[in-house]
Amino acid sequence: MLLAIDVGNTQTHIGAFDGNDLVEHWRFATDGEDTADELAVRVTSLLGLRGLELATVDGSIVSSVVPRLNPEYQRMCAEYLDGRYLMVGPGVKTGMAVRLDNPHELGADRLVNAVAAFEKYGGPCAVVDFGTAITFDAISGEGDYLGGVIGPGVQISMDALTERAARLPKVDLAEPGDVIGRTTQASIQSGMVYGFAGAIDAIARRITGELGDGTQFIATGGMATGIVPYCDTEVAVDDLLTLDGLKLIWERNV
Repeated sequence: MLLAIDVGNTQTHIGAFDGNDLVEHWRFATDGEDTADELAVRVTSLLGLRGLELATVDGSIVSSVVPRLNPEYQRMCAEYLDGRYLMVGPGVKTGMAVRLDNPHELGADRLVNAVAAFEKYGGPCAVVDFGTAITFDAISGEGDYLGGVIGPGVQISMDALTERAARLPKVDLAEPGDVIGRTTQASIQSGMVYGFAGAIDAIARRITGELGDGTQFIATGGMATGIVPYCDTEVAVDDLLTLDGLKLIWERNV
């Protein structure tokens, strides 16, 4: 069984693959202070929820944007898991050329998403990742990573708004209904949902202008389902994109 682990700033997403089949996947809050032993306990518990055992894992691949946790995951895999361990980074075969001025600036998660998107949807395409930040990653028709866009994420924006404006309450992201809100809560929800949907449309339109007609857009990340339905742009939601990308990169290196 292959364990695919995507460590984000806010959430960690773990998937267990048995051959080509994703047996189960889990999300939990990322804690930058976790040790290898604590991570092993967490992973063991999650596997146990589905009757799986750590001993059945014979390979593991990790992408991480939290440098403090990289050696902890490496030690966890070395001490508690059997089989080969792979950390996505320099020297790992991805099958995708990175056309950046400095390729080392590209986050591992964004590269993994790009690899999966081109494999599953073809090109040209762009991945919209609704994580701590909202990122766009553009892939050419030939399968090259071209670059992207980075902006503040939905949750960060909501937190900043309520922290800086004393009279505005914290609200959950929810279906806003009418654009014109009749309460403060409804007004905030409207601003967030329709505001971010409009931003996605505007950036997607400009990316299409550079990549050409027929550019496909694929969304992933925890907030995708709350925003994408309100976009005018046709965007496919793929919650498992990163895990699929990790599996693809694993297969290209073993």
